[in-house]
Amino acid sequence: MKIRVDTRQKTTSRITLMLFVAVFCCAGKVSAQDMSAHNHVTSSPALNKEAIQDWAKEKVAKSPRHSEWVKVKNGTREVNSFVVYPESNKKATVVVVIHEIFGMSDWVQQLTDELAEAGYIAIAPDLLSGMGPNGGGTSSLDANGVRQAIGSLPPDQITADLNAVADYVSKLPGANGKVAVTGYCWGGGESFRFATNRPTLKAAFVFYGPTPGSNAQGQPFAADKAALGKISAPVYGFYAENDMRIDAMIPPTSDAMKELKKIYDPVTYAGAGHGFMRAGEPNAPEPKPAAADADEAAVKKAASDLAMYKANRKARDDAWARWKAILAKL
Repeated sequence: MKIRVDTRQKTTSRITLMLFVAVFCCAGKVSAQDMSAHNHVTSSPALNKEAIQDWAKEKVAKSPRHSEWVKVKNGTREVNSFVVYPESNKKATVVVVIHEIFGMSDWVQQLTDELAEAGYIAIAPDLLSGMGPNGGGTSSLDANGVRQAIGSLPPDQITADLNAVADYVSKLPGANGKVAVTGYCWGGGESFRFATNRPTLKAAFVFYGPTPGSNAQGQPFAADKAALGKISAPVYGFYAENDMRIDAMIPPTSDAMKELKKIYDPVTYAGAGHGFMRAGEPNAPEPKPAAADADEAAVKKAASDLAMYKANRKARDDAWARWKAILAKL
């Protein structure tokens, strides 16, 4: 399937390698907890700024939609999960939200609320539940600890946690039985991988995440055709033009999915960088202009930063529009 590139906005300059960010980003009994009593991301604010964003926390706190924390059983594990319900009298499709490498962040909770605002039951599991000190999750770890813990998560545990969460939420009284999955950066890769492990999914939405690969470390990317062959749901990709590491995976993924007769629909957003769903938030501060006495290099950098900021904003808006249009047809 050909890659479609959103070119409605031409940026003044093309930002090159976003590798640093890309590398780093990349049914049981349930008990509910009152959201106000469960401040899930509170530790080490100076070190874990990616997880703690006051504007996102405030937005969720002011949301008119009902939200709660639940503990979903997966064998002996309990997966803390944030659920938000739409204001609707109709049964709704469910979306499982897989967090970034930053763990269970305020931003993820805010995005989960946005999905509910659009009419869907959304649930975001903290996949680091029980993996921190004293059995804690994301909030018990600093930024480096979160990344290290995510890097050490057993793949089978991730799949089992996600299946338990999907099983639970699909059986809620307000759910219509349809389950989709979405993920961002590291979570985007896990969204793609979950599609290879749960044949009943209705769709997988991959935001700038890697495709399951079969290549050895350090070797050119090769899609894992054995894994991709197990996919039943359509996979929709949302990628950034300035994201070399991830973008290099798109052509071989397209070829493999076409060969396997699977649906893979990638869109690359012009001028955007890795992480544009977060970086393109309306609350993200606009870059400051160059000082009046700035040299040529500083002026160019300021112009590039502004171009990236605008491209990320547009990419986020366009991605949301596309995403909601697809969800409405499931």
